[in-house]
Amino acid sequence: MKNIVVIGGGTGLSSMLMGMKKLDDVDLTAIVTVADDGGSTGRIRDIYNVPAVGDIRHVLCAMAADENEHLFRDMMSYRFEGSKDIGGHNLGNLIFLSLMDITGSFMGAIQAISRILKVKGTILPSTLDTVTLYAMMEDGTLVRGENNIPTLNNSIDHVFYQKRVEPQRDALKAIRKADLIIYGIGSLYTSIMPNLIIPEIVDEIKRNPCQKIYFCNAMSQPGETDDFSVEDHIRAIEKHSFKNAVDLAIVNDSYIPQNILEAYAKQGSYPVKIKEHEHSYRIIVRKLIMFDEKGRIRHNPDAVKKVIEEVIQTI
Repeated sequence: MKNIVVIGGGTGLSSMLMGMKKLDDVDLTAIVTVADDGGSTGRIRDIYNVPAVGDIRHVLCAMAADENEHLFRDMMSYRFEGSKDIGGHNLGNLIFLSLMDITGSFMGAIQAISRILKVKGTILPSTLDTVTLYAMMEDGTLVRGENNIPTLNNSIDHVFYQKRVEPQRDALKAIRKADLIIYGIGSLYTSIMPNLIIPEIVDEIKRNPCQKIYFCNAMSQPGETDDFSVEDHIRAIEKHSFKNAVDLAIVNDSYIPQNILEAYAKQGSYPVKIKEHEHSYRIIVRKLIMFDEKGRIRHNPDAVKKVIEEVIQTI
């Protein structure tokens, strides 16, 4: 049995976990950011002073054991219309909030929903603190709030918390006993980094001699990784953690139709490419993406599972 820890947040992490939960002989743990402060999640966080629940909810649904049982998963994703009272709120976030009250804790709510969905693996927040993410831009501009960071036409120098953040203790234990640690897939500065800028978490990652993998995004993200190469992504991870934080990078090489490339280019998003010839880490290039009904690029959970199976053979 191999212990695999995946660190990140957002829809990219969910896509990965939908595939990875099908791995045999694997004990899977997701360590998830709670720095989101937008939309329904942000409103609940601000009113009730609780960690952000949105990314946790996405991961809970992704790791549900039986994908054919859609009703509760669809309920968890349902969003009320309008902007007043419960308008704009996600039902899953409200269910999570109610279970926090019933069970008496954030972790109790995660465990209750995990039992209902028969989650395959363990889901842990990187912290139980209510945190606010800040970004220092290269021109010295300070940006407060995860939701605001990608909106500026600027370049991020680094992200940080202004106050000390207490790590979730079970997350540290999971990292300590991991046989494989994976960063991503997800927004570099607002999904992956919020976990890595907690000192105790990065210290545990550094101390563990196991292989560390970066699952690189297929496309650059406007406001976060404009013009970034694969190497730029990894340099940013090292800047926020430690030198040689990545042993292996997994990079997409799927064909993307021209009409989809043009649609993404209009939003300022382009394929992330390998641009350098020498690296201190290995690189695996595979066909990893698919396209949804709206032509959006998504990582294929089965392709993710397959490449992770390749890696497991080497550890």
